[in-house]
Amino acid sequence: MATIDISKIKYRVILVTSSGKQIDVTQAAESIGWEEGDAELAMRTALSLHNITYEGKKLSSIAQPGCIVAIIADWGTGSDEVARGTIVEWEPGEIGNTATIFDIMAYDELFNLQQSQDNRYYAAGTGTKSAIMGIFNDWGVPVEKYEGPDVAHAKTPFKNEYLSNILLQLLDDAAKKGAPKCIIRATKGKVSVLPMGSNKTIYHFDEDTNATLVRDKISTADLVTRVKVVGKEDSEGRQPVEAVLDGQTQYGIRQRIYNRSEDDTLATAKSAAQEMLNEHGKPARTIVLEAPDVPMIRKGDKIHVKAGTLNGYYIIKAIRHDAGSRTMTMELEDEADNTTVANTTQALTAAASSYGEFNKGDIVILNGPVYRDSYGNGQGKTFTNRKCTITIKVDTSRPCPYHVDAIGWVKPSSITKA
Repeated sequence: MATIDISKIKYRVILVTSSGKQIDVTQAAESIGWEEGDAELAMRTALSLHNITYEGKKLSSIAQPGCIVAIIADWGTGSDEVARGTIVEWEPGEIGNTATIFDIMAYDELFNLQQSQDNRYYAAGTGTKSAIMGIFNDWGVPVEKYEGPDVAHAKTPFKNEYLSNILLQLLDDAAKKGAPKCIIRATKGKVSVLPMGSNKTIYHFDEDTNATLVRDKISTADLVTRVKVVGKEDSEGRQPVEAVLDGQTQYGIRQRIYNRSEDDTLATAKSAAQEMLNEHGKPARTIVLEAPDVPMIRKGDKIHVKAGTLNGYYIIKAIRHDAGSRTMTMELEDEADNTTVANTTQALTAAASSYGEFNKGDIVILNGPVYRDSYGNGQGKTFTNRKCTITIKVDTSRPCPYHVDAIGWVKPSSITKA
């Protein structure tokens, strides 16, 4: 376990101008913050600066989009750069350059991958490392180290897909095949692919000294504990039960129906039903920890916590640092929950390929939730055995490529042909 004296922490903000000149703007900083969000690649840095005059120019005319900002933390026994980004948003205020304070937002080297789409085709057997490094090389992203997975993937085409989504899907597919879960993150201008929780220095938090707030919520509201596979209905409207897959039935029977279409084999239908259990068959846990800021802690790091209901090692899913209040907020998951066991089988692969057979105008049976967009953001209401029509079909490499009726976007695994 590591120990630092929180009272000794100091922050500096360095602006690197378009000409390469470095300016220490710490004294002009009104607020300093940086964060790494769940399911996001790039670190985001937010600064509010007093619009002081520097060498005859307003600071807002120097700190322009394209310039670099870096945050340096000093904790008494050492110092290091903890955040760096290129200015993407610049807002001097309603009265222009005469404003007393202006805001800037900066992102690290991974931001371009979040904002860029591409078409990528990976032949069967392509390794994870080759696919990921190819994207980095094509976009000129400097790489520090690759300690991620290198498993063989099935034939995978990506069309008009955001590169960040491609990278995350490759890592997720590798984890399903038994590889460790990994994270992509940038440090000091270079990108690394690292196993989750691989940090050598582990910080401890407990309720008696440095854990100021703990929120731990477990919900079974959307839990699915059984999936029943049914076949085609007979002349009287009855559907035969062809398989029943049970999950955590100790919470009671929360059943979904999977309608096997004529195009599906029973093995394919059972794999799709198992995927429904894998996705919805576990109680959802939300853990939030607030503590004094330890500026060098990153998303993907492992920490030790003994506070409230928490007692053990946890992986940081998201983190927000606030230098002004000297605090940080972390979203955590239990280290045990971070370990993924391989679930991919030949039947599951066959099921995945059958999902692409849906087209606009198809009438389908929906068993599952709808989402706000085709990338799976904003989960909404869950439907059971609802007949609906596909009104929009987009790139099938997205998590939710089908829009049904007027209720939302859906995953292929949650619909079957009516």
